[in-house]
Amino acid sequence: MPRRRIGFWYRFAAVICKPPLVVLLRRDWRGMEHIPAEGGFITAVNHNSHIDPFAYAHFQYNTGRVPRFLAKSGLFKKGFVGAAMRGTGQIPVYRESTDALSAFRAAIDAVNRGECVAFYPEGTLTRDPDGWPMTGKTGAARVALQTKCPVIPVAQWGCNELLPPYAKKPHLLPRKTHRVLAGPPVDLSRFYDREMTADLLKEATEVIMAAITAQLEEIRGEKAPETPYDPRRERIEQRRRTQKQTKRGGQEPGRPVRSAQSPKSVQEEGLGT
Repeated sequence: MPRRRIGFWYRFAAVICKPPLVVLLRRDWRGMEHIPAEGGFITAVNHNSHIDPFAYAHFQYNTGRVPRFLAKSGLFKKGFVGAAMRGTGQIPVYRESTDALSAFRAAIDAVNRGECVAFYPEGTLTRDPDGWPMTGKTGAARVALQTKCPVIPVAQWGCNELLPPYAKKPHLLPRKTHRVLAGPPVDLSRFYDREMTADLLKEATEVIMAAITAQLEEIRGEKAPETPYDPRRERIEQRRRTQKQTKRGGQEPGRPVRSAQSPKSVQEEGLGT
């Protein structure tokens, strides 16, 4: 299937965004040969800075295969930003609504049309203290298994040194380097034509995240932790620690201590899903 032309809006966005990116960041980009020249595919990318979507889009724009990102639906509303999001073919995500799954249907349609859909499988900026990829969400795996399209794992590093996660002020000097490494397609063939259960999607997602992490290990020249950071597990553990501290400090004499967390509350936190 022929590639879609880049189009006016993407070229216009590039004219605006590329000059400041070139000024702020050096480039060490590798693996462009793994970006398919034709047909639909997915890129699965780690996320460690608010500015890395722009820097990563610059990388992929230079391959001639522009990415279509999944983005919050509010960005598609009125004004210039909304027009640019619609014009560049980005995919709206309607969170906490009955339309939440429409983003996955739109992503599947885009891949089937021969587009590239870029996923941040972590769903948000990494909260890992050392910047490694967290556990992933299953959207990319779901689209990949339904379309059987190539999934290209991509790791990036450097934007987080310019603007660390959740920081408000950039560190402009010394000039930082944006490092990108795209790898060969992830082999998900063993998951094809099987019932798409939660366990299957989780396993496929773990394979995708492991491939991204391996690419980042090569960029950084060090090993990632054996167990990826899991923000949901960390929230539960933090709640347990807080409950224990509260009971130690405020327990009345002779009063029995209740369990730190009931089985019901554990299930409500999502450990059973």
